[in-house]
Amino acid sequence: MATPTPLSVEDVLRVNGSRRFAAAMAAASPFASLADALLAARRIWLNEVDVNGWLEAFAAHPAIGTTSPSVSKWSKEEQSAALSTATDSTAQELAEWNARYREKFGFVFMICASGRTAPEVLAELKRRYTNRPIVELENAAQEELKITELRLAKLFSSEPTVTERPTIQSDKAAEFEPSLSSSFLHDYSAFLSTKFSKHRIRIIGAHLGALPQPRSNKAPEITGSSNRSRPPITTHVLDVARGSPGSGIEVHLEMWKDVSAPPSFGNKDFNGWATLGSSVTNNDGRSGQLMDIVDNVAPGFYRISFNTGKYAPAGFFPYVSIIFEIKENQTAEHFHVPLLHSPFSFTTYRGS
Repeated sequence: MATPTPLSVEDVLRVNGSRRFAAAMAAASPFASLADALLAARRIWLNEVDVNGWLEAFAAHPAIGTTSPSVSKWSKEEQSAALSTATDSTAQELAEWNARYREKFGFVFMICASGRTAPEVLAELKRRYTNRPIVELENAAQEELKITELRLAKLFSSEPTVTERPTIQSDKAAEFEPSLSSSFLHDYSAFLSTKFSKHRIRIIGAHLGALPQPRSNKAPEITGSSNRSRPPITTHVLDVARGSPGSGIEVHLEMWKDVSAPPSFGNKDFNGWATLGSSVTNNDGRSGQLMDIVDNVAPGFYRISFNTGKYAPAGFFPYVSIIFEIKENQTAEHFHVPLLHSPFSFTTYRGS
């Protein structure tokens, strides 16, 4: 968009199928830049849209691998890598696992499939199928947010016209007023009693309605093998100038090891940083594993750096480094620190 233009609800429904999200984004527009729109989208999606709104957005998506004529142009583009790499046997297996996933969780398998092959999507579907319902609800919401970010970038790169809203299949209408299973509520209630993700789960709990929490005078303990399925610090890169994932970008994660003094504006001693891991973003903009998978990440200062100079040689930034602190009471939380990059600007946020 060349100039700030108000978005209509129909415009936003092309990006995200939740009517509450679309109404809030339209009311918050116009946006001076794509970065402003992305920040507003994240705030609205995570803090204002309830679980019914999440499920409505999920229902606007076809099952991964679907080739129906009703599938939107953007969905076809996002699934193009998966569709082009799917053999007959892989396509059949995807269909079977999609059905199993929907039967277990009650909504379609959500994944930002841009740049991902059919075998990669199938492997992720199988991995996430083992999750508890509350974990998978959060995963699906995060994947929907990634898709929303990509589509907003596409919307801003095209003419601001109103087109038909996403097609929502009639057999999915029941998901707009979901009936949560007793097993879901049991798992969710138990999850509430732990120390994990208290702030975010409190928000979800308010959306779902008050759930009784087990009474216990004993603090929850963390024992056994890791409950995480991914490292506690992750990242992805979105190229907002192109409206696509930032692939092939070198990423380094470091931790501050100098116990005598923390890093600060006046203390930029680079010798205090120790490398934890390095990776390169894939076709979906995600980096590989940057650190060990542990239940509790060490508190302290971390720096994640991106080789943006190599990715965009004509850009303004030879590299981008983001320094953040994990406090003692946050060690069980997940920290997703993405980079939204263009040749002459960048932004970030703390994801979950």
